[in-house]
Amino acid sequence: MSEKNGTPANPAGSTGPRPEPLRFFGTTWVDHDNGYTARRVAVAIGSLATAAASCLVLRFAYEGLQIAEVGSFVAVLVVVMFAVCSALAFRHTWDAFTKRPDPDRQASLRGLLAIGFVGSLLAYFFRSLTEAPGEKLHRQEYEAARAQHEMRLTRRTGNPAKKRRGA
Repeated sequence: MSEKNGTPANPAGSTGPRPEPLRFFGTTWVDHDNGYTARRVAVAIGSLATAAASCLVLRFAYEGLQIAEVGSFVAVLVVVMFAVCSALAFRHTWDAFTKRPDPDRQASLRGLLAIGFVGSLLAYFFRSLTEAPGEKLHRQEYEAARAQHEMRLTRRTGNPAKKRRGA
């Protein structure tokens, strides 16, 4: 399959399924071409660096709580909140790479995912070490769509008007 600007080229007259582009990868995940490996490395480094920078910002926020002398209970509560939300966000993001999340559940978890953004960044980092995040899910859906399209094409061979009728 040839590709230009991240969009796969279908043969002339083909109406087959097109792969869904992934964030940062376009459709390079289909054939692992056009800098796919370099993109994976860049995504891994970028997500890890962003997670590290985010932890540094959270540390400054914690030091701000210490300077404000809000008390140990509030400080522990904030640390536990970020830890729990990060763990839940990691798990939710990791699961979203293998199955489509429910839109209603996604909307209800938006605040939790925003608080636990470090967990989401770490899930993105770990998944990009083995594949483009979401590649497995998209590949399964794309292969199923291609197989279904092929079955539809092969069922339509022949002229139904010339079909022999049994008596």
